[in-house]
Amino acid sequence: MTFSSVPLPLDLSPHLEEWTTDATLAFVLVGSYARGDAGPFSDIDVVRFVNDDEQGGESLSFLIDRAENGQAADTSEERRPSRILVVLSTATPSQVESWFNEPGLAVNHVAMLRDGHALWDPQRAFAAIQKRAYGFQWTSALRKKANRLAGHELVGWIEEVHKGLEGLRRDDTGRLLNARFGLSWGLLWAVRVQRGLLSVSDNTFLSDALDSVGTESKWAQLLISSFGVAQGNSEMRPSLHETVRAGLLLYCETFELLREAIAADHFPLIEETVSLIRSQLQVEE
Repeated sequence: MTFSSVPLPLDLSPHLEEWTTDATLAFVLVGSYARGDAGPFSDIDVVRFVNDDEQGGESLSFLIDRAENGQAADTSEERRPSRILVVLSTATPSQVESWFNEPGLAVNHVAMLRDGHALWDPQRAFAAIQKRAYGFQWTSALRKKANRLAGHELVGWIEEVHKGLEGLRRDDTGRLLNARFGLSWGLLWAVRVQRGLLSVSDNTFLSDALDSVGTESKWAQLLISSFGVAQGNSEMRPSLHETVRAGLLLYCETFELLREAIAADHFPLIEETVSLIRSQLQVEE
């Protein structure tokens, strides 16, 4: 087997040979090394594309010594780890198809496919998939699915709204921590899906959403606060109570942002939840 040469801190060739099965179509480098923005602690992400839906499975992680590939330990001031994390995931035909047809998967995978670098693709199977990724567009059918999924997410996080309100009332750290996740990550996810924001990197999820909605918007400011990030020149980070309060208000603002996209059967539950938040936090309509 002949593998493509890519600047990596490891020679992956012997490992790719070991990971090859009869169903293997291609090995593809994705993530930071494929994009060219890897750092000393970045992992190496490899996707194995197969032609059999039965050969899918969980991702596998390996810690591989640099020395095993003839690389000496780093003695520079910026010391690098002596072992590198390599993550191998497997993509089956049905999984690949879902990346193009399910909006919640498309936002996370289409850009990954565009940036992917084939390490081994003898039948050009990945080349065809990558071409499809470059031609990907949000059709009306996909947008309809995305709208419904976003509404479904807002309904799903209503439980976290109640945890947040009860946590504030009781000063209950456990409830507040539970609420904080859904009222930050969860609401951001709903907007990403509804707007079809293709994720170039999981490290830019926040900036991508802020740029789309507007960095000076009320939604953006509440989102930043819900993550507990200090704003402007302030060095003071919001407290747990403040992040949850911001998250509750973010729920209201997300509803306003997505109001026109929310399905009729989701609308009453979400609208009532927004009214509850505003009444409990004494916020005017």
